[in-house]
Amino acid sequence: MMHDFISNNRPELLERCKTKVALRPHRAATEAQLANGIPLFLAQLQRTLVAEEGGDNAQSLMISGAAGGFESSLSEMGVSAAAHGKQLLELGFTVDQVVHDYGDLCQSITDLAVERDAPFGTDEFRTLNRCLDNAIADAVTEFSFQRDTARAREQEQAVEARVGFLAHELRNALSSATLAVAALEAGNLPIGGATGGVLKRALLAMTRLIHGAVAEVRDNVGAGDIRAMINVEALVADAAQAAVLVAQATGSTLVVLPVDPSIEVRADRQRIAGAVANLLQNAFKFSAPGREVTLSASAYGALVRIEVADQCGGLPHGSIERMFTPFTQRSTDRSGLGLGLSIARESVEMDGGTLTARDVPGTGCVFTLSLPRHRGLRRAED
Repeated sequence: MMHDFISNNRPELLERCKTKVALRPHRAATEAQLANGIPLFLAQLQRTLVAEEGGDNAQSLMISGAAGGFESSLSEMGVSAAAHGKQLLELGFTVDQVVHDYGDLCQSITDLAVERDAPFGTDEFRTLNRCLDNAIADAVTEFSFQRDTARAREQEQAVEARVGFLAHELRNALSSATLAVAALEAGNLPIGGATGGVLKRALLAMTRLIHGAVAEVRDNVGAGDIRAMINVEALVADAAQAAVLVAQATGSTLVVLPVDPSIEVRADRQRIAGAVANLLQNAFKFSAPGREVTLSASAYGALVRIEVADQCGGLPHGSIERMFTPFTQRSTDRSGLGLGLSIARESVEMDGGTLTARDVPGTGCVFTLSLPRHRGLRRAED
């Protein structure tokens, strides 16, 4: 009888399966991790055979399910096979390895039966095949479901991140445009002046963001390199013009330190300008009225550093890295999405740079945007 054969040769069958599995690449799972797999299936197969030998078909079907897998609910074997399929996905295996696990057992049983001259009846082989079919089907179904669910979740998170980025950057540009319009109206200023320039750049930023979003939908993102030479002094000046309006609106003061006009970087101007704008808005948001926010830029060897220093009073211990996590906010102020610093870091890293922060206890924070310095034909002395 097959169930006696399985009972008498269980350790040998499991060892043969383990040997076959070890021959396939990337299979380093422990027995505990695969507890719902072959060992449990072997025990369920044995119990199914015993039930059928005793004429208890209802018990047999409860354990291993009917042929064809048409039952609306999983059998005992189906539940454990589904758990096995889920475990294999979590361990990074592929769907073909799910199938091979059960195929290894079938081959081990037949090979050992031939070696031991242990003939089985037709009904027993039919039961073995039915159990294998049901177990493989349920394991693969669960594996595929969990894999597709994980992929859908990743895609959904990616879409949410892109929507959050677009909304955050559009809001920043709209805020700058709104402040510029208010300043133009209040001071009866000429549209061709510095404040009018802030308005034009804000509108241009919104235009580029919208066009970029449309291009992404059309799968045109990444079609070309949009990096260009950026004069850092001009970049800081443009950022300062927009930031002055924010400073006035928040009752703070912006201090801009002189920048060497020879310093240049190669990057996407819109991304870097957006990152600096995010840092400045963040600084004004968390500095009390009447406090100073300092914007500076300088070259250190092969790097250019743009720094924004605020007077937020300092940070709790261990909170530096958490500030760069998406949807994490520094205070009880919920006016934003908690995306500004995350977006700024991502933008800088896309151009080969870094964005870091350091705490100045009792005073505030200093955010440092570092980019590779571009050196043309002229070599400026550091």
